[in-house]
Amino acid sequence: MSNNNTVRSNVYSPQPTFTKSSQLDKAVGASMLIAASAVFLYYTIWTLLLPFVDPTHPLQSLFPPRVWAIRIPVILLLLGGAVVGSFLSVVMIRSNRKKAMKARQKEQGKKKA
Repeated sequence: MSNNNTVRSNVYSPQPTFTKSSQLDKAVGASMLIAASAVFLYYTIWTLLLPFVDPTHPLQSLFPPRVWAIRIPVILLLLGGAVVGSFLSVVMIRSNRKKAMKARQKEQGKKKA
């Protein structure tokens, strides 16, 4: 009979090691999270709360006109779509060039043989 209550001493349990790069990654991630949260909070106040504030209130001077609350995201979406589309087209063109080059090399190899 075996005793199931015994602790196995040969079980490998690695201890986490923190390098400078992982600490830097955590710091960069935390700063990006803080920046994204600040932008989200600013935009939310601008679009959802500011319409209920008196137009003469000094708080209104901290935000651009409300028409930009629509224009800015639309412009960012268009720019983002253009960047993604450009990246995909460059990748597809390079991939097609590589395939064409391999086909030419294969064709030249057949002609020599």
